[in-house]
Amino acid sequence: MRIAMISEHASPLAVLGEEDAGGQNTHVAELATALAREGHDVRVYTRRDAVELPDVVDTSAGYQVRHVPAGPALRVPKDELLPHMGEFGRWMADQWRNGDWRPDVAHAHFWMSGLATVHAARRTNVPVVLTYHALGSVKRRHQGAKDTSPPGRIGYERALGRAADRVIVQCQDEVGELVRLGVPRSKMTLVPSGVNERMFRPDGPVVPRDPARPRILTVGRMVERKGFQEVVRALPAVPDAECVVVGGPPAELLPADGFARRLTALAEACGVADRVRLVGAVPREEMGAWYRSADLLVAAPWYEPFGLTPLEAMACGVPVVGTNVGGIADSVVDGLTGDLVPPRDSRALGAALRRLLADNVRRFAYATAALDRVRSRYSWKRCAEQLGAIYATVATVGRATPAVV
Repeated sequence: MRIAMISEHASPLAVLGEEDAGGQNTHVAELATALAREGHDVRVYTRRDAVELPDVVDTSAGYQVRHVPAGPALRVPKDELLPHMGEFGRWMADQWRNGDWRPDVAHAHFWMSGLATVHAARRTNVPVVLTYHALGSVKRRHQGAKDTSPPGRIGYERALGRAADRVIVQCQDEVGELVRLGVPRSKMTLVPSGVNERMFRPDGPVVPRDPARPRILTVGRMVERKGFQEVVRALPAVPDAECVVVGGPPAELLPADGFARRLTALAEACGVADRVRLVGAVPREEMGAWYRSADLLVAAPWYEPFGLTPLEAMACGVPVVGTNVGGIADSVVDGLTGDLVPPRDSRALGAALRRLLADNVRRFAYATAALDRVRSRYSWKRCAEQLGAIYATVATVGRATPAVV
């Protein structure tokens, strides 16, 4: 099948760890790779954010990336991209109507991609599949006045859920959120994200470490909701352990990063500065070595639509202590593959870390069960096969008349 994947701000070619570059970029890249491997003709449409970018990039993974001229050819924060989605959609519609390639299905990733995709699909009779990746209602609940989403996001998300032919949800928590939003349950299909089992596995290189000091690893973008502050506040409860933080800008730019500076100041205030190490962005192909170097991974976000880093750690045979939110509540089985704690509760987190680091037998059992769970439920091949069946269904049934968005 010919599959268009639309990811307006999250290019599969982006450097991870930068602002607005994280799990969605990885998801789109890995899914496009897996679908291409299944024999589909895949094109990813993402916004041109630099003048020097080529119009088309043929990747070694077998899919193509198209840079869409929508708005200025420079970096724009994703929350400021809404005014350019009409232009994005018109450009795709023109390409699909007048070019030599028209998709059988268009799969939009994120709500703004959904707006552009419905705009183009309505004019070309292409069915639409939508993955939200994050919901405005959840972001508003957790960030309040700090939420920088455009006004009207929640209303757009409600209308898009009704307009799409199928909505792909990534965890059970998202199902409930969308039902409360007014999206029909009958339109939803749960397809969890996958993990690259060739890149993330128990055997392979390991980043050097002090074997006498337990290592806690935490990974993600340098943003408040990822919960790095709670990890630092939990460290006094684990007096022998070091905490390695991977993510954010490259190491040489960390001193200029406002969040990194605040995290360092917090570590000093908590008396753990000598045990907190910020390493900055790490190339994705080296991340397996970092996971394998750790005794456990901490994933402590306030909220998390899916959460790839726990799965990557589990695929490397590393147990996870995570917050009981979103996709982490699905992927980490409490007491079997890891431990779950309430979000924004550094005391509970510290107790869980101390207990697990002191119990070698439990960590080994968790690691074994975690690896089994990833292999049975979270392969990208399984994800691509499930989505391929959904694409075939919506393409056969034909596009439902979308609601006005």
